[in-house]
Amino acid sequence: MFSRGENPIRSSLRNGENHLPYRADIDGLRAIAILPVVLFHAGVPGFGGGFVGVDVFFVISGYLMCSLITGEMALGKFSLAGFYQRRIRRIFPALFAMMLTCAVVAWFAFMPQELLYFARSMTAASLFASNIQFAKEAAYFDIGAQMKPLLHTWSLAVEEQFYIGFPLLMILLQRLAPRQIMPVMLVALAASFAASIGVLNQNPTAGFYLSQYRVWELLIGVILGLGAIPELRSETGRQVLAAIGLVLIGIAVFVFTEKTAFPGFAALLPCLGAACIIHARAGNGIVGRLLALRPMVFVGLISYSLYLWHWPIIVFTRYFTDHELTPALRLVVILASLVVAVASWHFVERPFRKGRVLLTGRLLPAIAVLLVGVTAGAGALVVMSGGAPGRLPADVRAIYAATYDRSHFYQAGCFSESDHKGPSDADVESGRVCALGDLSDLGPDFLVWGDSHAAAMAPAIDAAAAAGGFGGMFAAHASCPPLNDVPLATKGDTRRCAAFNDSVRDLIREKHIPLVFMLAYWPKYVHQSELPNQGDYFDASIPPNLADYSKPVATALDNTLAQLKQEGVKVVLVMDVPEMGHFVPEALAKAKLEGTSPDIAPPLSYIAERQALARSVLEKSAAEYDAMIVDPLPSFCDNARCHASRAGVPLYMDADHITASAAKSLGYLFTSVFKVAQNI
Repeated sequence: MFSRGENPIRSSLRNGENHLPYRADIDGLRAIAILPVVLFHAGVPGFGGGFVGVDVFFVISGYLMCSLITGEMALGKFSLAGFYQRRIRRIFPALFAMMLTCAVVAWFAFMPQELLYFARSMTAASLFASNIQFAKEAAYFDIGAQMKPLLHTWSLAVEEQFYIGFPLLMILLQRLAPRQIMPVMLVALAASFAASIGVLNQNPTAGFYLSQYRVWELLIGVILGLGAIPELRSETGRQVLAAIGLVLIGIAVFVFTEKTAFPGFAALLPCLGAACIIHARAGNGIVGRLLALRPMVFVGLISYSLYLWHWPIIVFTRYFTDHELTPALRLVVILASLVVAVASWHFVERPFRKGRVLLTGRLLPAIAVLLVGVTAGAGALVVMSGGAPGRLPADVRAIYAATYDRSHFYQAGCFSESDHKGPSDADVESGRVCALGDLSDLGPDFLVWGDSHAAAMAPAIDAAAAAGGFGGMFAAHASCPPLNDVPLATKGDTRRCAAFNDSVRDLIREKHIPLVFMLAYWPKYVHQSELPNQGDYFDASIPPNLADYSKPVATALDNTLAQLKQEGVKVVLVMDVPEMGHFVPEALAKAKLEGTSPDIAPPLSYIAERQALARSVLEKSAAEYDAMIVDPLPSFCDNARCHASRAGVPLYMDADHITASAAKSLGYLFTSVFKVAQNI
């Protein structure tokens, strides 16, 4: 069944060809890869794992690049300059055409913060480092994937980093240790795969974006390209192997969801599926004929342009319609993506790849360097300008300025981010944290403990404490409710938050702190979700998620309050502010710009329904353990509706965090607490 025949790549090259022999099934496999990606991004039901198409592309790329390089090396024809020139012709024209188009639209459409993120991504994408940039940006206050037209370039960055490093490694090994090429590749594959598994619980964002955790997928293709696996002599065996490959990819596409731990072990399915199809070479069987169908081959041929253009089309369509894609809009963006991809392939890709655009000698690399420099430089200039706010009228800029009205308690020296920036657990335990209130009072008389919503409300407590002559400490961590041993959505968050909260508890005991304010994004924790489509695509007609996950939160809250009461600590539970759903400064600035209504807050009934469970949990625990409650809701809502702004000034810096100015105006809510504290 198995035989080690001559590598067909080398055979083709030996017969005088200077390119890889054409395989229609690989173009068909490209179609199998790109279509689920497009359908997944468009939100078509049933394609929850469509993102695995990227992994199929990785295997294809590894195979083709290795086959070409090793084939040319075997005949002494390989040229590093020639290789990179081919990559430039293949990748640059359509990529930079897409980025230029996106830049023009973003310049005229985006608000400053949105344009700032876009400019960063454009600079990074130009330098083929966008995967690193997006890994850095995936923090708590990131604007979100749906607002990033160049997010999809992360996979191109991974491939380009591979294209830069792999040929150099092959040249080095070919000269110094030609017999060790296969062992080196196998070791690298195993190390990357092990790292990919290990990082999932620690830093899944890095595991998704960064090359060291993804290169094993390309190396699967490399192993095939090196001819390490004997070819199948049996035609039946080829057909069976190809069918298995198609099934593996299908399982990943139709069974996986965004909640699947990925890449890690899960990525083996699409990668091995692609490897099976590539290795089978089953051109005459059912799978081979399916992949070689003209429509499949054509989609494969335009797959690069389709990948480049579909995501920006989806992002900008959502942006200009102000909501998620409806079934009709899904069809529109899919058809538009196909049309634009065909045009890009015909008018941009092919002329450069086929040599119709004559850029020879040093001219091609010179133009490439110039293109990279201009694009990256333009992005850097926009970043330095803070997103070019001067594009906006002065009154619109004044409204949008609330985006930056952030409490100083968010600063790195005060607030602990999910990426470990800010005070460490050891800092918190020893009391090396930010002070608030009367700084001349050595106290500490109280502690503010919570998550980012605690940082948002802290200026109110700060003002009330200073007026009353009380000095306190501040300890807050992104996405960590102030609860002992509460299970959170991911194991990584649970461990991270448990360690932080243990440090806070040690601080309370060590410093004998008598009064503790506990603040958090309570609705998020009891429902395990934010509002649906929170941000630019929020729609209050879509009911909020009211799934009840309150039991572990209530249990942890009871345990925490019981321990604090036993230690003689008085607790103040602070209810959450109403969520707005919209990014308030952006929404109000756009309303001003377009002359539409500034009444963007969800109905009072919507907010009451969303907050009911969290309020019930807090009220019940407060009554049982004699804790005080501070409720800011009446400061934002009257009997008719809630308010996102006051006198035209936004009260929120995003969808659920109030501005520092709004917080300072709420100091009166805590005045009575400190009057009671005098008797503690």
